[in-house]
Amino acid sequence: MKKIILAFDGIHFSEGAFEFARRLNELQPLLLTGVFLPQGETDESWRYASIADGSDIPQMENSKSRQVRQIIDRFESRCLENGIDFRVHKDFTNIDKPELKNEGLFSDPFRELAMPELRRESCYADLLILGSEVFYENMGTHSPSQYLKDVLHDVKCPVLLLPEKLNFPESIILAYDGTEDSIFAIKQFAYLFPELTNLPALLVYANEDAEADFPDKIPMEELLARHFIDLTLFKLDADPKKQFSSWISRRKSAMLVSGSYGRSGLSAFFKKSFVNEIIADHLLPVFVAHK
Repeated sequence: MKKIILAFDGIHFSEGAFEFARRLNELQPLLLTGVFLPQGETDESWRYASIADGSDIPQMENSKSRQVRQIIDRFESRCLENGIDFRVHKDFTNIDKPELKNEGLFSDPFRELAMPELRRESCYADLLILGSEVFYENMGTHSPSQYLKDVLHDVKCPVLLLPEKLNFPESIILAYDGTEDSIFAIKQFAYLFPELTNLPALLVYANEDAEADFPDKIPMEELLARHFIDLTLFKLDADPKKQFSSWISRRKSAMLVSGSYGRSGLSAFFKKSFVNEIIADHLLPVFVAHK
């Protein structure tokens, strides 16, 4: 049984994220932990008041508590209705008061409060699920924000980013560039979701050089054929940074498995612009894992 975190930022409930978790539970029972994080920068009333008077930043129970309670009740009732084993985590009293130092009114309560908690929670989980569109809505943006980049960079478990409207995957796209990062992500996916490895899987290597072949093709095929029942190797003769998202937009009902995001050792295949575009356009579920 896997332990999966479903993170709710503020007072937004992601139907897409919950529905995906429900479908996963149907395939293999899991423990679903709802983590209800402190409000982000959209809750200006407590943000400025707390910093201005020098008092402790209030806990979530003191900020829009009625709306938050409704979201928690909704999560609990949906889990009970669908026979999902669940937990609720919303106590942030063990987090030290943030050191605001010289940041003043520009300090970011979400990063100061929520990120340490999310990082800690992710140490004790197999997977973190985020409804990306709802996450952006609460941050006041329609593209991957610094909050999301922080999450993908700092959490200690793989992350699954989901659009609100999606079809449950009918195929898996394994993005491969020959680096350890991409291989690690693919292996993590196979270990976490053996129930999905019976779906058609496409190992994609993109390179504008028509003569270039898959890096380490034979050992990679030997490895993945042990995990994926229906595996196809596909060479995309294109610049991945410019054309991969266009190509992938035509792959309906698929899930993308990618390597590291926004880290210093990132390979050319996964430059920020590449992953950002796919996530920002809410094209399909994206599974991200890094060492």
